[in-house]
Amino acid sequence: MQVVRDPKTFREACEAARARGARVGLVPTMGALHEGHLSLVDRAKHEGATFVALTIFVNPLQFAAHEDLGRYPRTLEADLEACRSRGVDLVFAPEDGSMYPPGFQTEVAVGEITKRWEGVHRPSHFAGVTTVVCKLFALTGPSVAVFGRKDYQQWRVIERMTLDLDLPIDVVGHPIVREEDGLALSSRNRYLSPEERTRALGIARGLHAANEAWRAGMRDADALRAIVRGPVESAFDSIDYVAVASPRTLEPLEGSATEAVILVAAHVGRTRLIDNLELA
Repeated sequence: MQVVRDPKTFREACEAARARGARVGLVPTMGALHEGHLSLVDRAKHEGATFVALTIFVNPLQFAAHEDLGRYPRTLEADLEACRSRGVDLVFAPEDGSMYPPGFQTEVAVGEITKRWEGVHRPSHFAGVTTVVCKLFALTGPSVAVFGRKDYQQWRVIERMTLDLDLPIDVVGHPIVREEDGLALSSRNRYLSPEERTRALGIARGLHAANEAWRAGMRDADALRAIVRGPVESAFDSIDYVAVASPRTLEPLEGSATEAVILVAAHVGRTRLIDNLELA
């Protein structure tokens, strides 16, 4: 496994892989890797990638001043070992300052789909995400890029950006990986105390109840929202949103739905967790 720190070297390695006839798979991460991240590597291979590049970069542009950039977990050596064990070919872990050199002033911003839900509560977040992902796409070149659907709105925003800008990237969304008790895997789960970890299951309980109701024929968006909100409200300290939305546009749904995504963001202690459930 090759590990590179310089963007130019990363680009050259991806170009060399394609020149050898490989299909490049890209897995962008912020590190602190868990099974959810590693399943993205497997998915890239399933999508035909024969050379998998994983990136590790805690992107400062997507954190607001009051958010957890400073305490976001950084576990590079453990991450590299996990990548080796999963058959990653190339890891790009940029040196500080190499992604945003002095004088950097460009922003890639997507429109309406970024303005709801996460966009309300983290106003600068998506511009930071799309800027860094666009840079990674430019460095990687033609490839298949795999993103976890736990960050559902992020996945849809990146899909939109890729389509709008005619980028030569096949964007794939991979299903959420969960613990046995239903908690969605997240690098932020390590912040939780044992008591908070138990309370965090309120989201999974709410989503499970909504899924059962959907399977039984419930289609009313307000009723589905209420089913999820109850367990979350009883377990979490505060809720940013519990939304029932269109899976592609993320517009809120009212009345009867033929398909939907339920999006949740809530705080337990100092930790903010997000999760979702697709219904179709």
